[in-house]
Amino acid sequence: MSSPSPLEQHDLEAFLNRLKNYLACQSVSTDPAYREEMNKARSFLKEHLIDIGFSNIQELDGGIGGHNALYAEWLAKPGKPTLLIYGHYDVQPPDPLDQWISDPFDMQERDGRLYARGISDDKGPTLIALEALRCHMAAQGELPFNVKILLEGEEETGSPSLPNILSQNRELLAANAILSADGARWRADLTAINVGSRGNGGFELSIKTADLDLHSGRYGGAVPNALHEMARIIACLHDDKNKVTIPGFYDDVIMPDAETEADLHAIEFDGQGWTANIGSVEFGEEGYSTLQRLWDRPTLEVNGLWGGYQGAGSKTVIPNEAHAKITMRLVPGQDPEKIRASAKAYIQGLCPDGVELTISGDRGWTRAYAVPAKHPLLLAAETALEKTLGEKPLRVRVGATLPLSDLVLGTLGIDTVMFSFSTADEQFHAPNEFLRLSAVKEGVEAWIKLLDLVGEQSPSDYQAA
Repeated sequence: MSSPSPLEQHDLEAFLNRLKNYLACQSVSTDPAYREEMNKARSFLKEHLIDIGFSNIQELDGGIGGHNALYAEWLAKPGKPTLLIYGHYDVQPPDPLDQWISDPFDMQERDGRLYARGISDDKGPTLIALEALRCHMAAQGELPFNVKILLEGEEETGSPSLPNILSQNRELLAANAILSADGARWRADLTAINVGSRGNGGFELSIKTADLDLHSGRYGGAVPNALHEMARIIACLHDDKNKVTIPGFYDDVIMPDAETEADLHAIEFDGQGWTANIGSVEFGEEGYSTLQRLWDRPTLEVNGLWGGYQGAGSKTVIPNEAHAKITMRLVPGQDPEKIRASAKAYIQGLCPDGVELTISGDRGWTRAYAVPAKHPLLLAAETALEKTLGEKPLRVRVGATLPLSDLVLGTLGIDTVMFSFSTADEQFHAPNEFLRLSAVKEGVEAWIKLLDLVGEQSPSDYQAA
C-alpha cells in the first residue's frame, strides 16, 4: 500500500482553523501598544514550526529595539539545495475601524472570500507555504531539500532591523536562494509570476511658523500659516505633467529593454476598467501607460498631510505646525542614497525664510530588484504554476516593494523569487482586507509541486545562476 501524497495530507478545515487563530494575533508592528500581540504571533509560529518538524528555532534581534525575526531549519538533505523561505508576521494597523464589515482580527468567510487584517499581506500566504511543508513532512517524514525559515516582524515598517539581522547571521541564513511567500499575484484572472519590484524610501516633514496657534483675526494675513506653507511645498514636488521635480530624480532611471517592453504592451489590460473598480481614474506621469507608471517609472506620493484644528465645527486659528509623510517608489538605476539626499536638499530649498523645517523618520530606502531571467528557482516556480493552473505564467513586475530582495542580495549574495498566493486587489493596507478561498487550494498545491521540483535540483544549478 503506497503512502499518501503530500497533497492528500492537506485538511482545509484544519488549515482554516489554524489561520483564524494566527490572524487573531493582532501583530501591528508600527504601534508599541501591540507589542504583546507581536509576541503572541511569534509564539503561535514557534509552536507551529515545532509541530511541522523544524528545529533550532530562535529569535533574531536586530539590536535596535525593534521586533525580532523568527528562524527555524530542517537540514537533513546533504547534496540538495538549501532555500531560505521568507514571510512576515506583522500587519498594518486596522484603522479606520468603522469601515470594516466585521472585526478585523476575527476571520470571517463571505462569498468565497476570507476577511481579516493581514490575511492577504502576509499571514495567509505565509501559512500556505508552511502548510505545504507540513504536508510534505506528514506524508514522507522529510522534505525534498534543505529548508531554512525566516519570518520577519517589521516588513510593514520598512524592515529597519533586517539589515542587522542579515549581517549578524550570515552563516545561519546562508542558502542558495530565497523563496518568498510575500509579493502578491498581480491579477486573479491571469496566471503570472512577479520577476521584479520597485524600491522604496520616505520620510516625514514638519514645519513650524510660530510658537503657538494664533488667533486668525488678530494675526491673519500678517504671519505665515503652517498649513499654507506645507501645501506650497507639497504642490512644488510635481509639475503640470505629473513629473517629480526633484533635481536629478530621473537621471539614472533604466527603462526595460525592448523585449520586456513588448511583453508588457502585449498584456491585455483595461486601465479604465482597472481604475473604475476602485472608483478612480487613470492618472500619472505624462507620456507613459498605466502599466509603465506602475512598473517602470519612479513616483513620489504624499501619504499623510495634517495640522491645525480637526475637531467638530470651526476654530478660527492660524496653525503654527503642519506635517506630511512622503514616500518614493524607485526603479532600476536609481540610487536610494542619492535620491534621499537630493530630495531633502530640494525640499529644504522650498522652505521660505521664517519657517522652520524638520525632516525626520527615514523609512525604507531600498533599491528596485529584478530576478535573473534564467534563475533555476524562477524556472521551477514557473513550472509549478503551469502544472497547477494549466497555463504558462506571464512574467510581470509589481509596483510595490519587498525590502528583503535588495537587502539579501547585498548581504547574503542570493536572489529572491516571489511565490505568493495573495492577489493585488485584495485590499491589503485597507479596511476589509481579504484572501480568496480558492487561493488556499491553488497555493498549497503549487507550493507542493515547487518543493518537489527544487528537490530534483542540485546546489550546482544555483552556482551558475
